[in-house]
Amino acid sequence: MSEPKPPAPSRDPLHGVTLEAMLTRLVDFFGWDELGLQINIRCFTHEPSIKSSLKFLRKTPWAREKVEGLYGYMLREQARQSRA
Repeated sequence: MSEPKPPAPSRDPLHGVTLEAMLTRLVDFFGWDELGLQINIRCFTHEPSIKSSLKFLRKTPWAREKVEGLYGYMLREQARQSRA
């Protein structure tokens, strides 16, 4: 009897990444000012903090989707820049 194969690694760039980790990397990459321009929501434009932004994003699905989309864009840009 053969052993079952381990599951293939997920190709989803969001797999295993917490919302806090995503937001921290976005702030490191863009800064709060640019992040507020990219996603115009109050928690990014008025006295932003990781804590207050997480609180809003966790209860607002449409805003979380925007953050996840921007995070994917950031990963693609970083990959593109590293190839250049």
